[in-house]
Amino acid sequence: MADGVAGSEGRIERGLTYPLADVPEAGAAVEVAPGILWLRLPLPLSLNHINVYALADGDGWTLVDTGLKTEASRAGWEAALAGPLGGKPVKRVICTHMHPDHIGLAGWLCERFDAPLLMSRLEYVTARMLIADEGQPAPDSGEVFYRAAGWSDEQIARWRTGYGGFGKAVTAMPSAYLRLSDNDLVRIGEDDWRVVIGEGHSPEHVSLWRENDGVFLAGDQILPRISSNVSVWPTEPEADPLGEWLRSLEALKARLPGDLFVLPSHGEPFYGVTTRLDALIRGHEVALKRLERTLKTPSRAVDVFSALFARPVGDEVLSMATGEAIAHLNYLAREGRARRSRDEAGVDWWTLTETAQ
Repeated sequence: MADGVAGSEGRIERGLTYPLADVPEAGAAVEVAPGILWLRLPLPLSLNHINVYALADGDGWTLVDTGLKTEASRAGWEAALAGPLGGKPVKRVICTHMHPDHIGLAGWLCERFDAPLLMSRLEYVTARMLIADEGQPAPDSGEVFYRAAGWSDEQIARWRTGYGGFGKAVTAMPSAYLRLSDNDLVRIGEDDWRVVIGEGHSPEHVSLWRENDGVFLAGDQILPRISSNVSVWPTEPEADPLGEWLRSLEALKARLPGDLFVLPSHGEPFYGVTTRLDALIRGHEVALKRLERTLKTPSRAVDVFSALFARPVGDEVLSMATGEAIAHLNYLAREGRARRSRDEAGVDWWTLTETAQ
């Protein structure tokens, strides 16, 4: 292990080592490695926090991810900027991907400090597209998608009412950005960070790897305790994000050394990246086997939740659960292990193929 990175001593859970005893309060920071501050902002969700990071960058800071557009997140940044960040300017903002908890305050921070935004192309363009949906009527294609999944008229009506909510959680994005691509080197302060691109959870997710001491800013690509949501959405109903996700995890296993110090967007920094990647892959493989058993009886997407999720699915997570269920079903279809047929009511019924029986 390289000198200067938090030691591997600490509590061990499920093969992962968590070396840090302290979790930062909102507005505070914990130095997790030389030149890297770990900050935490609240989320008004069951997943109640996001980790963001400040990297020392000469006379200022490069920030990685920004939190949601909420007053609590703004207050956390105000306290951090005046406190542990020492009033120094933000020189760059890097967003790992386009989900609102990661880009919510990117526009606010970039405008405040006249700082550039760095993202991958697909993440930036997708964010701009989704923000543009605010105030627009819900498309009929979305109703077709969710009716096919087995949603009720009441559930579809709620979806229509809430359509375009992405933009409400995000400040206006900068009209220009600097593109990050796989294997790019980004110079931050005295260090080079290598860009590592993943897929599945989002279109072109950026992680950052400081190879000189084995620090890996993972975003949502590798989380220690939960698996990132992998979903199909109405804009691309035939997508195979689960295939992309599994291929990305396998590629990371082949690419990353096992002794990395992983700084995730949710949960706590940890060691044990190979163990965690194996567990993430295995979790989906087990879920697919349970799903195949379920599909011995014709099922709608909403009928397979119990095969995939350990807890009941309420309306607050119905969209994500449906998207993840369809991701697994689409994956089995691509593999020739499942097929679907649409009935006269527009509902898709999924069954195993003869070869998968």
